[in-house]
Amino acid sequence: MTDLTQPDVTVVVPVKNEEDNILPLLAEIHAALNGVTPFEVVYVDDGSDDRTPAVLADAKRQYPYLRTARHRFSCGQSQAVHTGVRMARGTWIATLDGDGQNDPADIPAMLARRDEEATRSGKPVTMVMIAGHRQKRQDNEIRRLSSKVGNGVRAWLLKDDTPDTGCGLKLFARDTFLRFPRFDHMHRYLPALMLREGGHVVSVRVNHRPRERGTSKYGVWNRLWVSLYDLVGVMWLQRRARNPQVEAQD
Repeated sequence: MTDLTQPDVTVVVPVKNEEDNILPLLAEIHAALNGVTPFEVVYVDDGSDDRTPAVLADAKRQYPYLRTARHRFSCGQSQAVHTGVRMARGTWIATLDGDGQNDPADIPAMLARRDEEATRSGKPVTMVMIAGHRQKRQDNEIRRLSSKVGNGVRAWLLKDDTPDTGCGLKLFARDTFLRFPRFDHMHRYLPALMLREGGHVVSVRVNHRPRERGTSKYGVWNRLWVSLYDLVGVMWLQRRARNPQVEAQD
């Protein structure tokens, strides 16, 4: 059961040309969250030129809690996530990649871990981010190697203590996310941006599945070069962060 007016969690799914993955993933989201917590789903179509818009229109008749937005031309995954978060009515955001490799069944355990970590860390619950750490990666050897190298370099330079920032499965408070600096490819640096705000990040093991339908939108090289460029910018943002402790005065 879900609350269509005030959900607790909004599942944000950015997609581009994923016509064959939409209905199977929606069925899994429903199975994972129905009866667990009030939720809605927001799909953001980032300028697809296949049947993605038509499939989403049909899906809305089957899933009344599904809401959609469409970019008239492709703006990238980070902008699609940002559009979805701005649309969201939920207090909390769970992000999923639209290719079906993330498992929605991991979300309930992440919700439970959020509350545990808020108590353990002493941070306000809205300053806690739960980041997925993919186990037994179902990608080819080259992608696994490039991801391992990229994660190592990023962790060394940013000190974000997160082994797998590339995992699309994350849980965070909507209002906290909207305070983050906004830039292209920011979705790869959400843990670092949470730490920059003075928050707490914990990684949890999640399932990872092979892509069964469609084709990947990312290659090794187009991810590598933009990641190196963005690292410099995020390091700059970190060095200039200031988080004052404000004391109330009469």
